[in-house]
Amino acid sequence: MTFGFIHPSVLLLLGALLVPFVRGPLRQPYLFIVPMLALAAVVLNSTLTGTYGVISFLDWQLVFGRVDKLATVFALIMALMAVLGTLYGLHVDRAAEHIAAWFYAAGSLGVIYSGDYLSLFVFWEMMAFSSVFLIWFRRGPQSIQVGYRYLLIHTIGGIALLAGIVLHYNAVGNIAFTLLDVTDPDLSTWLILVGFGLNAAVVPLHSWLPEAYSEASFNGAVFLCAFTTKTAVYALARGFAGMDILIVLGVIMALYGVIYAVMENDIRKLLAWSIVSQVGYMVAGVGIGTELAINGTVAHAVAHILYKSLLFMGTGAVLYMTGKSKFTELGGLHAKMPATFFFTVIGCLSISAAPFFAAYASKSMIITAGFEQHLNWAPWLLMFGATGTFLYNGLKLPYFLFFGRNNCSEVTWERAADPSWNMLIAMTLGSTLCILVGSWPGFLYTLLPYSLAYTPHTLYHFVETMQLLGFATLAFILLKRYLEPVDRILVDIDWLYRHAGCAFLWLVRHPLQWIDTAWGEAYRTVGLYCLMAVSRFWSWFDWHAIDGVVDGFARSVRGTGNRLRILQSGQIQLTLYAVFTLAAIFLITFIFYQLL
Repeated sequence: MTFGFIHPSVLLLLGALLVPFVRGPLRQPYLFIVPMLALAAVVLNSTLTGTYGVISFLDWQLVFGRVDKLATVFALIMALMAVLGTLYGLHVDRAAEHIAAWFYAAGSLGVIYSGDYLSLFVFWEMMAFSSVFLIWFRRGPQSIQVGYRYLLIHTIGGIALLAGIVLHYNAVGNIAFTLLDVTDPDLSTWLILVGFGLNAAVVPLHSWLPEAYSEASFNGAVFLCAFTTKTAVYALARGFAGMDILIVLGVIMALYGVIYAVMENDIRKLLAWSIVSQVGYMVAGVGIGTELAINGTVAHAVAHILYKSLLFMGTGAVLYMTGKSKFTELGGLHAKMPATFFFTVIGCLSISAAPFFAAYASKSMIITAGFEQHLNWAPWLLMFGATGTFLYNGLKLPYFLFFGRNNCSEVTWERAADPSWNMLIAMTLGSTLCILVGSWPGFLYTLLPYSLAYTPHTLYHFVETMQLLGFATLAFILLKRYLEPVDRILVDIDWLYRHAGCAFLWLVRHPLQWIDTAWGEAYRTVGLYCLMAVSRFWSWFDWHAIDGVVDGFARSVRGTGNRLRILQSGQIQLTLYAVFTLAAIFLITFIFYQLL
């Protein structure tokens, strides 16, 4: 807390550390109060502008509280998501899962308020290392492997980011997190872009997302879908606005995600592919870089968090109640889970940018910004991607999950029912916000970074949207049999990784193994023979030369000792005889020497 600024991350971190000590009937109220306090702190911070929480560390100035309109709108939606996500998983009794989720949310809020690269990096890594537990807590057959892969990939991204930060500091002499030189990028800029782009799931750095999000626990996926990629979008908007390559990458993401979502059999992996596609719109908006494009990016990030979390809540409820997540094991659930069906349909209409639903007020801003900059190819392809979004998310998902052929086993059908009250309340709040943002977007627009007049509810926009949705509906009707879910594994870009891995294994098992074997044989026949010959020589030398000298000297000493031993016989006359004899010898020798 500094001059009125209260860092919400501190509240979440302290609250997380106390979770294990709050037990019994107090646990659930406590779980709800802590994220509410974090949200309240963000609301209070929204009245401020400037930098707070400035700490001197070595030669650097760490800024933990940079507050402006861009940071405020992202912080508000992230804090709100922490409340909804915690409410959705309120009945989860595993304290460690709540701790991981709050550390994850705290990391995201820390990044958003950071004004320097060092504090950003600390919170960035906190997100990676805490979110992996939301995958492991699923405790499925693949959870451990998927979690380790997720952690490995994000660690690689963190290394790239850190390398970029170090090079950037060497080049400019400070660590302030501001807009980079996107017109003439150097190596540090590219490395930082790779670090941010990996978390944003920019193709081809996206393969971790579909696998990880589909493997997370039912409530962990609600957190995952909101924080990592949208925090990365915030970082891109802050540091890379106007970088042309992002337009190309964003369009590729928007179309690439559609292709694989259409073919997907797992309901949550379909939504994960949808994240790749929808974040593509945001990345393209950052690349366009105009005020309208940045406003559209931020607005779409807010809308996306609302409808995507709602969709993951709906599919998470199906997973939680039935234990299944594949279309080929579900179907016909509208009669058993009517409330879940209703809320999921609202999420489907919201992501499809149907009139008066969330994305209707945001997605068109990015497309309009593209046309205003005369980048006609990009907005037209994004509009085509929007048609595909309605095809797989607005039609395929609700139809094959809640209608279509019933593929449920007897046990699955018996277990199917609407979830607990807290999950329904969270979905109710999410649905309400999706409708409010789409129908009355004025409040959202006032929070955006730039004050621009934009009206989504025009006759042209309405007619255009209905044409796209109508075309997608017709395509679904005509191609429905080809869209029938099939239980298969989609590897997409993983095909390259897997074949590269197989090639590496072949290299190790064949050429390198042959070289190692040949070297071993050469060493055994030549090197080992020479070594043994040298060893035998030194053994002979040790035995005959060194041991001969040592043993000969020892024998001489022993002989002399035997002869002198008589002096220790104890007879005084012998001792005197020996002494006088020696004295006589020395005397005679001396006299003889003098005479000479």
